[in-house]
Amino acid sequence: METLVKPKYKSIFISDVHLGTRGCQADALCEFLKDNSCENLFLVGDIIDGWRIKKRWYWPRSHNYILGEKRGL
Repeated sequence: METLVKPKYKSIFISDVHLGTRGCQADALCEFLKDNSCENLFLVGDIIDGWRIKKRWYWPRSHNYILGEKRGL
């Protein structure tokens, strides 16, 4: 059986995640982050949708993973 090696990148840039919205594809992003590694992870814009959170709070566990677990990259 082959062992799959995680791809390793120098940098990964992520934008327009919109955490705090139901349309956010946080689960897909979590899988991407689990399957890839990098030296530098740049969260460059619209990571948290503050306007939407003001109107209605929506924050499932997958949103915590993106901000919490990946801090230590």
